[in-house]
Amino acid sequence: MTPAPTIPLVYYQVLAAILFTIGVVGVLVRRSALIIFMSIELMLNAVNLSFVAFSRQHASMDGHIFVFFVMAVAAAEVAVGLAILVAIFRNRDTANVDDVRLLRG
Repeated sequence: MTPAPTIPLVYYQVLAAILFTIGVVGVLVRRSALIIFMSIELMLNAVNLSFVAFSRQHASMDGHIFVFFVMAVAAAEVAVGLAILVAIFRNRDTANVDDVRLLRG
């Protein structure tokens, strides 16, 4: 039996870099808070992909465990972020980050 072909680590890193770049562009260009939150999640998932790829390359479970904790923190961040977004939308009727000056002192 021939072994299954493996995907080189460079491919994973290129994909992670592309995903991270799309996330950075989404944060810098878009003004909708919901799109910004999704872009941040895309950046976190790009980093998670790198962790898993390096972990698999080095035959270690450390990267997988770290990704588990990053995903748990990301889920909590989404819950808190969406709660803040809903509260701001109820008060200001907009989700545009340029229009919201609620948190300024």
